[in-house]
Amino acid sequence: MSELISAGQIEEAVRWRRDLHRHPELAFQERRTSDFVARQLGEWGYRVERGYGQTGLVGTLRKGLSQRAIGIRADMDALPIAEDTGLPHASATAGVMHACGHDGHVSMALAAARAAADRDFDGTVHFIFQPAEENEAGARFMIEDGLFRNHAMDAVYGLHNWPALAPGHLVARPDRMMAALGTFEIVITGRGSHGAMPHEGADPVVAASQVVGALQTIASRNISALEPAVVSVTQIHAGNTWNVIPEQVTLRGTTRWFDDAIGATIGRRMEAVAASIAEGLGCSARTSHVARYPATVNDPACAAIVRETAAHVAGITVTDAAPSMAAEDFAFMLREKPGCYFWLGSARDGENPGLHSPRFDFNDDILPLGASMWVALIGDALRKA
Repeated sequence: MSELISAGQIEEAVRWRRDLHRHPELAFQERRTSDFVARQLGEWGYRVERGYGQTGLVGTLRKGLSQRAIGIRADMDALPIAEDTGLPHASATAGVMHACGHDGHVSMALAAARAAADRDFDGTVHFIFQPAEENEAGARFMIEDGLFRNHAMDAVYGLHNWPALAPGHLVARPDRMMAALGTFEIVITGRGSHGAMPHEGADPVVAASQVVGALQTIASRNISALEPAVVSVTQIHAGNTWNVIPEQVTLRGTTRWFDDAIGATIGRRMEAVAASIAEGLGCSARTSHVARYPATVNDPACAAIVRETAAHVAGITVTDAAPSMAAEDFAFMLREKPGCYFWLGSARDGENPGLHSPRFDFNDDILPLGASMWVALIGDALRKA
């Protein structure tokens, strides 16, 4: 590993990471982070272009004569979560923290960019620093702003730390990695009444309660048992006092799938189930189901390159794991270009908070592994792009 990233470079990258952790920024607000990244890349000789997806940027370095080019993506945004780690580098911004490790992703990519600037390779590498991965589709906005029109790439790669895996264990599936993401809202309208005289109204709370249970039959009875599908109600809003049956109840939640046809079926059945139950109880239902992220599906050839590279990086063990029903907006990039999204194990000894926990902190022990993986992949992927 020392031949790829020096100990001094890793120490500096850890300092970057902890500074970024202390100063988290939400989607499309990553100005400080973006300024820092742009300044560093510029010092190392990269051509920096900004304004993609508002705060996103691309650092480009070309060497040799080859026309081959790859992209390496790191997400920059934090989450609206109050940190509960008690660490010296804990978030200084109330209610905002890096609970998903994007501070580590940025620092690994920067460490790799610095090391790559001093190494020989034949082709072009584009380091993509992306805003708004968490729910806001920053990847899509970067693409709409010309990411791939302005930067030719044969393939694009993305990495995420994965606390469910031992440190250094790497998963790069040749197909499905992460599920598609949908969100829904169901507004059930009835006729309010006094809580002591429910017969004088049409109770939307009762209707909503039955809708919540019935929605689970979509995955169990309308989708093949061989196809993953999730329908989860995560919010119920209704009423504001003890003795009044409200006029409306709002249900919200998330859906997940891999096949686009399954996502369409979920949306259709959700509307039909809510409408029929509501009507049977004297109410009405208005349903909105929005497909926000497509499924993250790797190109088999690119996944093979990642696994082959990883097998020769000290400290990394190639392994396998089932796809995750979580979602990732790197999926938009994979719909435009061949590529691979892979997980790098980051579990901690003892308490090992998962992603999006208020007690999560990126495991700095894997920073040299991720940075070394990127440096090695630049050479391998450009030779095989």
